[in-house]
Amino acid sequence: MRTIKGPAIFLAQFMDDKPPFNDIKSICKWVSNLGYKGVQIPTWDSRCINLKKVAEDKVYAQEYKSMIESCGVEITELSTHLQGQLVAVNPAYNTMFDGFAPVEFRNNPKKRTDWAINQLLYAAKASKNLGLSAHVTFSGALIWPYVYPWPQRPKGLVSTGFNELAKRWGPILDEFDNNGVDLCFEIHPGEDLHDGLTFERFYSATNNHSRVKMLYDPSHYILQQMDYLSNIDIYHDFIKMFHVKDAEFNPSGKAGVYGGYADWIERPGRFRSLGDGQIDFKSIFSKLTQYGFDGWAVLEWECCIKNNKQGAKEGAKFINDHIIQVTEKTFDDFADSGSDQEGINKILGI
Repeated sequence: MRTIKGPAIFLAQFMDDKPPFNDIKSICKWVSNLGYKGVQIPTWDSRCINLKKVAEDKVYAQEYKSMIESCGVEITELSTHLQGQLVAVNPAYNTMFDGFAPVEFRNNPKKRTDWAINQLLYAAKASKNLGLSAHVTFSGALIWPYVYPWPQRPKGLVSTGFNELAKRWGPILDEFDNNGVDLCFEIHPGEDLHDGLTFERFYSATNNHSRVKMLYDPSHYILQQMDYLSNIDIYHDFIKMFHVKDAEFNPSGKAGVYGGYADWIERPGRFRSLGDGQIDFKSIFSKLTQYGFDGWAVLEWECCIKNNKQGAKEGAKFINDHIIQVTEKTFDDFADSGSDQEGINKILGI
């Protein structure tokens, strides 16, 4: 067993136009003062990182890494959630997802996809240059609009969608492999990889690529009414990253998993700040520790009630209190009477 590292924090939901949230150094100092030891960097935000430069200039990458560490924290992972989303976009979402891409690539799905793939290739090199072993992204979605089987899905639609998804991600996965970095897909509604079955379909379509890994975030499982604890039992060999995010699910006679198009505050399933939801984090930290997960416990703040500053302040202590310092001895060692093979044979009567 190993001790989980942390607490760390994902910066995406905290970046703003006002200090200390508008500059990477100032926000790193802010989270360090709250007790965080690591930061997960959103690479689409130019206030946080110059991804291309970190990928292409090893000297600059080390300078960037040292600058972060001078603020009292270290880089846990890089994130390409928004770029990964654009690797595969169903035409129904073209307009809404165009905003994730630079202006010059909008209204041109092919160029947008090419840009996104190139961003992931940069991320592989940048991760290596920063000495990181894992990276997080979204899979994108070609078949998400057909998640509910009505009208009846044409035979072959799902397999064709996953084969195309694997085809697009294949060269990216190979580049991550060349750089010694695992590519962790956040299992998330709205992505083609949104539960265990879809993760397995994708893994199979990539011919079981060794770099296909998983980011575990229980908040997305409770909102789907999945068993988020047995998920760890099943997929612990794939789990290389961990978002610590709380949520609650309160179904009613009016709405359930689908939410009735309600805003977040009115949905049965809602993201909450750590400790305010229903997720059993004691059991999660126990299971992850039991299976030897030694990555970072990274706060992802999303809450429709509590503000992010309070959520961040409370989150550092919450994660600290849940990290298990693994035991170096067996609790009943005091009662060990010792023995050798001759003694064992005597005990067994052989």
